[in-house]
Amino acid sequence: MRQEDPFDEGATGGGILRQPKAVWATAGASVVAFMGIGLVDPILPSIAQGLDASASQVSLLFTSYFLITAFAMLITGFVSSRIGGRKTLLAGLALVVVFAALSGTSSSVAELVGFRAGWGLGNALFVSTALAVIVGAAAGGSAAAILLYESALGLGMACGPLLGALLGDASWRYPFFGTAALMAIGFLCIAAFLKEQPKPAVTTSLLDPVKALGHGGLASVAASAFFYNYAFFTILAFTPFVLDMTPYRSGAVFFAWGLLAVFSVLVAPRLQRRFGSPKVLGASLVLLAADLLVLGYGSHTTAIVATVVSGAFIGMNNTVYTELALGVSDAPRPVASAGYNFVRWFAAAAAPFLAPKIEEWTDIHVPFVVASLAALAGAAVVGVRRTALTHEAEEREPVHALEDGVTVFAD
Repeated sequence: MRQEDPFDEGATGGGILRQPKAVWATAGASVVAFMGIGLVDPILPSIAQGLDASASQVSLLFTSYFLITAFAMLITGFVSSRIGGRKTLLAGLALVVVFAALSGTSSSVAELVGFRAGWGLGNALFVSTALAVIVGAAAGGSAAAILLYESALGLGMACGPLLGALLGDASWRYPFFGTAALMAIGFLCIAAFLKEQPKPAVTTSLLDPVKALGHGGLASVAASAFFYNYAFFTILAFTPFVLDMTPYRSGAVFFAWGLLAVFSVLVAPRLQRRFGSPKVLGASLVLLAADLLVLGYGSHTTAIVATVVSGAFIGMNNTVYTELALGVSDAPRPVASAGYNFVRWFAAAAAPFLAPKIEEWTDIHVPFVVASLAALAGAAVVGVRRTALTHEAEEREPVHALEDGVTVFAD
């Protein structure tokens, strides 16, 4: 498959940095939305102490968030195809503002878990629609749009823990209020700069994302991403308890981790052009598996280094998975994205809950062994299903446009 070079202004018609205000507004709000995922990382121990909760109970903050996010993926296309992308983004942002603020008022871990679930619904509406909006409005083709989106993801993942540490040092409640305020600013930016895009000619049903998974290539991408996300969110949700550091130090570790994820996003397109997506993804998953073992069995300093290094593999994986999910099948991009995310977010919900439980049942090393095996399982799916991941994409070369929410391909 021919890879676009998002840095080549002549080829793409503008390059990644020359984008309309609407794209930057959406990307900026996306950074804040992704900040909400890693925001609680450095303050998990503080929340556990403040609400007199165990590690496994506090980890439910991730589980409720991603479980609702997974199911909400089935309704995002249904909603956006009826009310339009702009209104869907604003609805998602409004929900995040409300539930992030309510999270800061929680008096028990049960309340906080419940408010995070509502936050997950808002985030699902925003995040899934933001990708389609950025791809549709960006200058420079789909590769530049996806790169911009994944850069927002990495930057948000980096800044989330840092914000959590800075505000959480005074109180674990402040990061939630801070996120609500930032998302309110994102709401205003979207309202001011993003015009309503044309609605799709054909509306999306609730079952369309599930039907899209009937495509072998998309199903393979989703299955591999399921195992990968288990490994990913074991690092994100369980490592803070293992490192057992102050919010500032933990925030600094995950800030460096997120910056390396952004850097790897810039590296991934070049590696894909040279070696192809399946080889890059398979190799990155194997290296992530090895890194997890080092993280689990190394010294405290080694574990910190391994956590930061994992950001490189995570950044590359996220970029390649997104491109494969959007391009491997003939389903409209919003529908393919919803089906793919519906599967992979279940692993993101499972890992934060299971990792502390596995530690309780065994010891602190075993959760990382399980996560390493999950990464290897993801690599195995890529290896076995390599033909399904490339055949359709090689036959259809994408044209850099979206018409009524449907990808247009060259003959």
